[in-house]
Amino acid sequence: MSYVVRDVAVVFGLAATAAYVNNWFFWPLYWAAQGTMFWALFVLGHDCGHGSFSNNLKLNSVVGHLLHSSILVPYHGWRISHRTHHQNHGHVENDESWHPLSEKIYSKLDAITRTLRFTVPFPMLAYPVYLWSRSPGKTGSHFDPNGDLFVPSEKKDVITSTLCWTAMAALLAGLLFAIGPVQMLKLYGVPYWGFVMWLDLVTYLHHHGHDEKLPWYRGKEWSYLRGGLTTLDRDYGWINNIHHDIGTHVIHHLFPQIPHYHLIEATEAAKPVLGKYYREPKKSGPLPFHLIGNLITSLKQDHYVSDTGDVVYYETDPKLSGSSTSE
Repeated sequence: MSYVVRDVAVVFGLAATAAYVNNWFFWPLYWAAQGTMFWALFVLGHDCGHGSFSNNLKLNSVVGHLLHSSILVPYHGWRISHRTHHQNHGHVENDESWHPLSEKIYSKLDAITRTLRFTVPFPMLAYPVYLWSRSPGKTGSHFDPNGDLFVPSEKKDVITSTLCWTAMAALLAGLLFAIGPVQMLKLYGVPYWGFVMWLDLVTYLHHHGHDEKLPWYRGKEWSYLRGGLTTLDRDYGWINNIHHDIGTHVIHHLFPQIPHYHLIEATEAAKPVLGKYYREPKKSGPLPFHLIGNLITSLKQDHYVSDTGDVVYYETDPKLSGSSTSE
């Protein structure tokens, strides 16, 4: 709870300062800082969704709804799909977050969709679209209790989260009329898109690499451990602490019940056990600018996987990469 208090205090402090100063030198600094803090709120709600925030399920739900609704994320809808991701990480068809497209599905994408999916910055703006319609090849919505994402017993939870999301949207609409669209855009709109870019960037980078090809599995070749070991740790410099060490992603996937404030300790303990199966992240400077290069390279190379085979790797569409042959 101390992390919640800290982050919420910083969010309100930044907003109050920006509204008071209100000059164009400060606004870009505010947008970068507040977008990052919205992302930090998401990570705390993410812990609630895993049950690693508290042993009290009701407290997890209350805090998760408050944090996620404030940044327009339907808590239970996301929690359930994220559980699907963790239960099927590294599986070609069954994974949920930034899973690979099969060659068959990829070949059916129109040119605009391919461009939007594989050209910066468009993939970093994908999260709201994903919430409403999921990824290519999958159906359902995080807001629809009768959709493909959920079973009947989860219907009440999904309705609750959708109502909370709607209440937050209504609050934002009220503020829009109260303080005006320009001020709302500056105080909330731009930071919200900063948060979306953080979420898409981090989620993508933890499941894609460019220095080495990572396997994806099907059938009997897939296992929970194998899937977890296809994730990557990333170093974000001094932002690591701000967004609650989410860069320690391998240990989080293997043991999602570990709270964020023990992830570094747990990673160090696991390294001797994992040995060569743990990939040490490249150390970042004060700011993780090198990760932008990783992202761009991966988007140029990692387009689809074969429709056949139980251990597959990303292949490259030469039309998007600019090369004459596929890797």
